[in-house]
Amino acid sequence: MNRNIRAKEVRLIDNEGNNHGVIATSKALLMAEERGLDLMVVSPNQEPPVAKILDYGKYKYEVEKRAKESKKKQHTVEVKEVKVRYKIDVHDYNVKINSIKKFISNGNKVKLVVMLRGREMQHNHLAYDLANRFLADLEGEKITVEKKPSMDGRNVVTILAP
Repeated sequence: MNRNIRAKEVRLIDNEGNNHGVIATSKALLMAEERGLDLMVVSPNQEPPVAKILDYGKYKYEVEKRAKESKKKQHTVEVKEVKVRYKIDVHDYNVKINSIKKFISNGNKVKLVVMLRGREMQHNHLAYDLANRFLADLEGEKITVEKKPSMDGRNVVTILAP
């Protein structure tokens, strides 16, 4: 770990956090070996570079632990798809509204798809009306419309985000 420091001198910080100022790299290596620790360059872009005496194995473990913790707290945004037909019943409509609210409250995006089949394509204005009705009923929630209702093949598609 210690052998690849090319600078003649380094700004040294020991394992207790004390600043020793600018000293020769060889002297810093000796100090690290006396303590049974490693010398690691913390900030190589400085002039002279900043080196720290530390236990490299412990340092690596701490870094991996912090990375794991931050990854655990992340929430990946998924796009949940809600498919309906324009001839939807009132109860089914309410169930879909509630599921959209649940998805949005969990921090996910929602893709609302109003499907049209065969001759229903002639009545695509009814699908637009249904999509707009969904948007009107969800207006009180904290929802932003990323994509307004538009035709996408045989479907009318709307994308909602929290």
